[in-house]
Amino acid sequence: MNLSLLIVMILASLVTLGRVWVTILFSIVSGWFLAYASIKNRIFENIYVSLIEVFESVPVFSFFPVVLLFFVFDIGGSLGVELAVLFLVFTAVTWNIWMGQYQAFKTVPQDLLEVSENYRLKFWGKLSKVYIPYSIPRIAANLIPSFADAMFYITVSEVFAVGVHTYQVFGIGTIIANLVASGDYLDAIIGVIIIGIFTTIITLLLREFSRYAVDRYGLDTEIVVRKRGRIHFGYTTRLTSALSYVTRLSKVFPTPAILSKSVEEEEEKEHKYLWKISGILVGSLLLALILYGAITTILSVPLSTWKYLISTIPEDLVAIGVDYLRVAVISIVSLAFAIFVGYYLATHERAEKIVIPIIQAYAALPAPAYFPLLFLVTISFVSKIFGLFTNEVYVLFLGFISTFYYVFYSYWMGVKNLPHQYWEIMKNYNLSFWQKMRYVILPGTFPYIIAGLSSTINSAWGGLAIAEYWPNIIQNYNLEVHTGLMKIIDVATANGNITLASWISVFFGIIVIIYSIFFTRKLMDLARKKYIAEEGIYLA
Repeated sequence: MNLSLLIVMILASLVTLGRVWVTILFSIVSGWFLAYASIKNRIFENIYVSLIEVFESVPVFSFFPVVLLFFVFDIGGSLGVELAVLFLVFTAVTWNIWMGQYQAFKTVPQDLLEVSENYRLKFWGKLSKVYIPYSIPRIAANLIPSFADAMFYITVSEVFAVGVHTYQVFGIGTIIANLVASGDYLDAIIGVIIIGIFTTIITLLLREFSRYAVDRYGLDTEIVVRKRGRIHFGYTTRLTSALSYVTRLSKVFPTPAILSKSVEEEEEKEHKYLWKISGILVGSLLLALILYGAITTILSVPLSTWKYLISTIPEDLVAIGVDYLRVAVISIVSLAFAIFVGYYLATHERAEKIVIPIIQAYAALPAPAYFPLLFLVTISFVSKIFGLFTNEVYVLFLGFISTFYYVFYSYWMGVKNLPHQYWEIMKNYNLSFWQKMRYVILPGTFPYIIAGLSSTINSAWGGLAIAEYWPNIIQNYNLEVHTGLMKIIDVATANGNITLASWISVFFGIIVIIYSIFFTRKLMDLARKKYIAEEGIYLA
């Protein structure tokens, strides 16, 4: 490798990281306001959560029609392609951040909300002193997987092809993809090492931020253990950092009663009415835009094409059923890995300092860049063991490494964010490992598990989209499955059949909406009502 290529790789890595962090920061700021609106209005919440579920589940490939029609064709030029890349990276990083913020806002302890009402905090006061601080640990838990997810998809975002047309921008993803395509594996490995160094440094910084977020914004109390079997909580329950502001006031000063109850009830009704009207207006606008886009698309597609698309529904149902089995396997393995490894690392600081950065750095490496090399080294061994199921094993493995860190990081942060009293209780009663898991750890981290598992399930589709159809992955070998909805989208996109790819994406989105309504939101509500670990402090 010459020095000029090395410098180009370093500059390309910085440009790529810049794109990632622009989208992440935008996601955080916008997510606060969207989450607040969702908890204030049920109509907006139903639309918002369903859209998050849909967009998080739809692979990056499925956004190509939008990218082509709006950014590349309508805007055009280098600006259009750059905006297209930013949009594709945005679709890879934002949804789990928004979901984590929504889940945090949804599970703010009722005591904090009552204190904020008693002290008559307005919109910005509640947002800045209660909701945003309470969401910081969840954001910290999602920053690491969001960054890793962005790096995973960077190869398909910075350079993508539809039919015979290829679009690309300057970035490390483009350079590595071109080197792999040309067979220059040594320089490609060097490129992976360079971006690996950058991602490791950023991962270590994010890890320190996660610790800072828990220490400063985590909910905790002071506890005094008198003797075994009888635990007493002191009267100095505290909220660290910004959360302590409203709580300490409630402990020191009596609840103010300046205004009459009737006036407060009247203002509360007025606020609810305003949020209801706002939610209806926003929901109506979104529905109108969706209907407009749907009607425009329907009218532009010939009747013969619609007959063909509808005729594919039986095959599509079978394909998505097979893919859901794959997602179930990936999710179960990811959850088991998170529960046992995450708990061990959260309770063993020395191992945590070594293993967490390794996992984070590995997860942040763009798998499409190094996976062909891994495939080349292991294919002969794996094929002897699994035979006809070899491709299926590689597909599941790529799906696992593309998504396991969502539930892992969320659960790990949940264990670390458990109030100190629970650890004292477990120690005081000499609970066994399984008793800790059953009675304290799993119930206490349930909101974190649901948020992380939801993102894991939804993001697994992205890994399947890459793995189910990968022609000429290495030395003319084609990695592909026999049946799968993601394969249908991949093949349609590769052949330039945007109509079929868009139809499958819409069909897939409808199924995901049903899944989000009857699964994710039900578990979110259950987590809010029964499994908020911080509420146990007040009940005690």
